[in-house]
Amino acid sequence: MNDFTDGFSIDAVQAALRDFEINGWLMYDFRGSNVLACRVLNISEESLGTRRFFYFVPVEGEPVKLVHRIETDMLDHLPGEKQVYLRWETLEEKLQKIVSGTPTVAMEYSPRNANPYVSRVDAGTVELIRSFGCEVVSSGDLVQQFEATWSDRQWELHLEAARHTDAAFPLAWDFLAEEIRKNGSVEESAVCDRIMQHFAENNMTTYHPPIVGVGPNGGLPHYETGTGKITAIKQGDPLLIDLWAKIDDSDGVYSDLTRMAYVGEDVPEDFAKVFEIVAAGRDAAIDCVESAFAEGRVLQGWEVDQAARDVITEAGYGDAFRHRTGHSIGRETHGNGANMDNLETREERRVLKRTCFSIEPGIYLTEFGVRSEVNVYIDDAGEVHVTAGGCQKEVHRIMV
Repeated sequence: MNDFTDGFSIDAVQAALRDFEINGWLMYDFRGSNVLACRVLNISEESLGTRRFFYFVPVEGEPVKLVHRIETDMLDHLPGEKQVYLRWETLEEKLQKIVSGTPTVAMEYSPRNANPYVSRVDAGTVELIRSFGCEVVSSGDLVQQFEATWSDRQWELHLEAARHTDAAFPLAWDFLAEEIRKNGSVEESAVCDRIMQHFAENNMTTYHPPIVGVGPNGGLPHYETGTGKITAIKQGDPLLIDLWAKIDDSDGVYSDLTRMAYVGEDVPEDFAKVFEIVAAGRDAAIDCVESAFAEGRVLQGWEVDQAARDVITEAGYGDAFRHRTGHSIGRETHGNGANMDNLETREERRVLKRTCFSIEPGIYLTEFGVRSEVNVYIDDAGEVHVTAGGCQKEVHRIMV
C-alpha cells in the first residue's frame, strides 16, 4: 500500500485532489485517534506522539506541518514547511492561516457519521476548521487511494495467499470425510484446527481462526466455531466454512473465502435452492462491477451491494440477508477501502483500480445459512479479477 517510502508523493496527492475536485487535504491525529491519517503518513504505532499534529496538502503549493514544540520532529519524514505551536491559542491561529482561503478541505470525516469507517476526526476539530470558513468534506476516496490500493508485490502476495486458502477447502472436505467414515462424526473445532495447520505449513497468518458452522450454526453470520448447541458434523448435515489468511510478510494482504458443502450424495432441495439464489446475487454483484469498468463509469460501493440485494429480495429472502455484500480487503481482512454496502451504511466511496474487496451475499435461516464469498481485484487497466479459483457453482458434496 502506498506511503511516503514506496510511492506516495505530494504530486500524486495533488493530482488526486484535482481528480476529486477538492482544494486541500488536512490530516490530523491525537495519540493514534486517526489510524487512517497515520497509515497514509507512514506513522507507526511505535512512533506516535502525545500531542496534536496537522499535515496540510493544498491542491497547489507546498505542504505545511503543524507540530507541538515538545515533538517538533513528529513529521520530519514528510516534505513541507514546518510550523510549531505551544499554546492552544497559537495552534488555532496558525491553523487558521494554513487553511485560510481553501474552500473545501478533506478530512477523515463522514457527514452524519454515515460511514463510521471513515469518521476518525472528532466533531470539535471539524467545528474548528469550519469556523475558519472552510467546507469540510470526506477524504474517504483519498484515503483509499493512498492506503487501500495495492502494489504489484501485494497483488502477487494475494495470489499466493489465494492459492493456499483455495487449497484449504478440498483438504477440509477430505478430512471431514475420513473422520466421519471412521468415527461417525467430526467436531467443528477439529476441522478448524486442520485448516489452521494448513495455514501454518504454508507460511500463512490470520487474526482469527475460520468459521466452521454445521446446520443452524451456519445461520449465524459471525458464528464462533465450536460454540453451538450441536457442533458435531455428520452424514446429512449442511456445512459452511469461511476462512481468511495472508502470507506472513509485512506486505501481506488477505484472501477471504466462504464455501458451502453437504455431507452426503443428495443435496436437499431447499438447501440447493437457497445456494442458487445466493450464487445468483453474487454473480449479479460481479456483473455490476465488470459492466461499470467496461463502460468506464464511476462505480460506488452501494451499487454493488444493491445489485446482489435486489436478486435476493426478489427471491423472497431479503430479510434473511443480514449484512453488507462485501468489505475492503488489505493488510487487515476488513481493509480501509470502499465496502460493498447499502445496508449498514450507504457506501459512496468509489470502487477504485488496484483495490480488492469481497463479494459475499448470504441467506441465514433457522435450519442453515448459506454464504458464497469471492475476492475481486481491479487492476490498473480496469480488468476485474475474481481470485482463488473463481465462483462456487454448486454445493460441494462430501461423500462418506
